[in-house]
Amino acid sequence: MKFINYLISASLLSVMGCAVQNNTEERSYANLVNPFIGTDFTGNTYPGAQSPFGMVQLSPDNGLPGWDRISGYFYPDSTIAGFSHTHLSGTGAGDLYDISFMPVTLPYREAEAPLGIHSRFSHEHEQAHAGYYQVKLTDYNIDVELTATARCGIQRYTFPEAESAVFLDLKKAMNWDATTDSHIEVVDSVTIRGYRFSEGWAKGQKVYFETRFSKPFQAVHMDSSVIQSTAGGVPTAKPTGMAFKARFDFKTTAGEQITLSTALSGVSMEGASKNLNAEVPKDDFDYYQQQAENNWNEELGKIAVETADKEVAVKFYTALYHAMLAPTIFGDVDGTYFGADRKIHQAEGWTNYSTFSLWDTYRASHPLFTYIAPNRVNDMVKSFLAFYEQNGRLPVWNIYGSETDMMIGNHAIPVIVDAYLKGIGDFDAKKALEACVATANIDRYRGIGLYKKLGYVPYDVEDEYNADNWSLSRTLEYAFDDHCIAMMAKKMGNKDVAATFFARAQNYKNVYNPSTSFMQPRDSHGKFITPFDPEDYSAHICESNAWQYFWSVQHDIPGLIKLVGGQKRFEQKLDSMFTFHPADTSKLPIFSTGMIGQYAHGNEPSHHALYLFNAAGKPWKTQQYAAEVMDKLYLNSPSGLSGNDDCGQMSAWYVFSALGFYPVDPVSGRYEIGTPLFMHAELQLPNGKKLTIKADHVDKTHCYIQSVTIDGKPLETSYITHEQIMSGATLVFKMGNKPGPVWYKNN
Repeated sequence: MKFINYLISASLLSVMGCAVQNNTEERSYANLVNPFIGTDFTGNTYPGAQSPFGMVQLSPDNGLPGWDRISGYFYPDSTIAGFSHTHLSGTGAGDLYDISFMPVTLPYREAEAPLGIHSRFSHEHEQAHAGYYQVKLTDYNIDVELTATARCGIQRYTFPEAESAVFLDLKKAMNWDATTDSHIEVVDSVTIRGYRFSEGWAKGQKVYFETRFSKPFQAVHMDSSVIQSTAGGVPTAKPTGMAFKARFDFKTTAGEQITLSTALSGVSMEGASKNLNAEVPKDDFDYYQQQAENNWNEELGKIAVETADKEVAVKFYTALYHAMLAPTIFGDVDGTYFGADRKIHQAEGWTNYSTFSLWDTYRASHPLFTYIAPNRVNDMVKSFLAFYEQNGRLPVWNIYGSETDMMIGNHAIPVIVDAYLKGIGDFDAKKALEACVATANIDRYRGIGLYKKLGYVPYDVEDEYNADNWSLSRTLEYAFDDHCIAMMAKKMGNKDVAATFFARAQNYKNVYNPSTSFMQPRDSHGKFITPFDPEDYSAHICESNAWQYFWSVQHDIPGLIKLVGGQKRFEQKLDSMFTFHPADTSKLPIFSTGMIGQYAHGNEPSHHALYLFNAAGKPWKTQQYAAEVMDKLYLNSPSGLSGNDDCGQMSAWYVFSALGFYPVDPVSGRYEIGTPLFMHAELQLPNGKKLTIKADHVDKTHCYIQSVTIDGKPLETSYITHEQIMSGATLVFKMGNKPGPVWYKNN
């Protein structure tokens, strides 16, 4: 893998938090990021350019559909068929790919659909870091560079001497996405604008754009065709709109550069024009590239680490980078945005966000944001509340103003509650609690009414939103969300709501079968399902088996320990989780990757499980498994992620774990101690203080904690608290190559 301007050597890394603290010229965190991590295997990431949490994700598309190309790009491929402005990072949903440009020289290469116009490329002539991507299109000898602002993508093409052209294909679609209508109009000799409407995972998606060329085009060739609606995959007589494709011609000299600056909007073409004028008023690629890198350096620099291992530094800053690709800004510079009610709204004094993969990201991504981006957290909560007002419930998995209803639970709730309990922002707490309670009480949505009546979601009753079933998982997810509501209500002094939801939070016990010692699906008559095999991946458990979902009681680990018969039995069950290997790995589903026994690090329900050895009184086992996962399941290579990055959750797990702690219960304000990776790390806090973490003698073999102090005093718990973090504490670990003593009493 090639990096440009790699300025931080191993020797510099060893003093990064100290001697070069103020030397931003030498300390380029952006250049430590390897965006190719996760572009192979199951990571589903993209290598293109984006600003932190930006609306634009400008990245190459290989041009072929398929699971491996969900993000548009798959490292083993050898073709590029365009550079589009919207992508999803690390998900399993094949959508977006809007506003796709492709530079060529004439004659150009065109294959049969779906590939179409394309070029071959080689990884030897491709490079990327945070905010920048570059590739040479081999068939045309065109060098392509990409960078981005929050709402704009900037492309620079370096041409040979040739008759050249740039294609804009608004009909082009991949995977779940399909164009329903589009439009291109020429504003003047260097400016075009239009829109692309589509149906896919995001229903009724609308993307408006305006593009400015740095050189007048000599000619424009416009092609359009009628798009017919389909029923059951069969075209009908009713047209839905037009599919536009345009070619802009140029006569270029050797080495001539043409820059394309494109702004997006979910509101209107006029909105896109405002965004372009506000963010990219001039044709200066180098300026915006430097601006993007500066933005990334500022965000990534909030955590400074000290290590002599360059690979570990690259993994860490790439994980921190991936964690800040989503959620994404979804509003114009003037605050207007496209709402969940399909109307245009005005955000006054806040920024609207979208792309919330909440079943994944509530676990670690959003808790991480409370330290590195609290102002954005405030805006995200306000975005949830606006969504609630427009849609009647909080989002589950929303994107581009659309609720996809993907995955389960109501996990906007823990994000809201975590922010409230930490005192973040100025959002309306009363309205927020109202939204949480209302969402948790929609009786006709995904078994909630039966959950309230029976104390669990039965597997033998479906509703219009419950086709996937996943009844056992829903019960456990709802119980956790109920606990979150109770915590918020308690702090607000609302005793009735708190009592109701604390009681509901105990519903997880209703699906525990003492005869199998597993959480087990039950029917509407109260009978546990038979036959039952905890290894099975059934329709009743969401993307997991009963081994993996057993631990989804983050809010009441003491209660779970009591259910199974005490701490010793709990430890034995945890041991089995990590040592009982699947009978036939060839039959594992696509989401069961990164396996250690039944533990599946490639999917989110397992993520907190290895930290539960602390509750079993065996913290050295947490340290051992955390070190193993960080070392073997996160690599500095395209296949370096063991599962979908899921809008940054996989990466946020690594960020927390590398610092030495993790939020098992994201609303508890407690972070269970794991094992630190760095000799020295500093987390810059929003209150101006900093959390300092030191680990004496730490390396791959010295992963075991011998002792731990906080502000010079022995730590007496298995966790540190939010209050301790925000106080600017100094956490010091003494590490060894053998398990150390238990430093805490039972929590």
